[in-house]
Amino acid sequence: MVALGEALGTALESGVVFLQGTLGAGKTTLCRGILRAKGHTGAVKSPTFTLVEPYQLAAGTVYHFDLYRLGSADELEYMGIRDYLDGRSLCLVEWPERGRGFLPEPDLHVTIDIHRQGRILQLAALTAAGEHILNRLDVKE
Repeated sequence: MVALGEALGTALESGVVFLQGTLGAGKTTLCRGILRAKGHTGAVKSPTFTLVEPYQLAAGTVYHFDLYRLGSADELEYMGIRDYLDGRSLCLVEWPERGRGFLPEPDLHVTIDIHRQGRILQLAALTAAGEHILNRLDVKE
């Protein structure tokens, strides 16, 4: 998951990426790889209680959201979600279904399913920017 995240992080520039999967599917691990590709060398933890963890990197700003503990989608408005979605930063959103109605359509939607000892990932581009990301993605099986 980290290696795939690194490949994805190389292809990503800015925009919104939704990450869906059950608890323990590897969403945060994938984010760890994306952040590593962007130059982050420290720890990456899921921002379950803070809702968002900002990373100011030479490659740009990355916001890692975990909406699992969001009480209601309205809370995103109170935390100033629109300020994060400025088009210049990269926003990685775990549990995006909990922010329905306040989040824009993502550029890329990643679904992670646990399958035996591994994972099955589905990547779907929902915008032209998402198509560009998939075209830049260089993944080896």
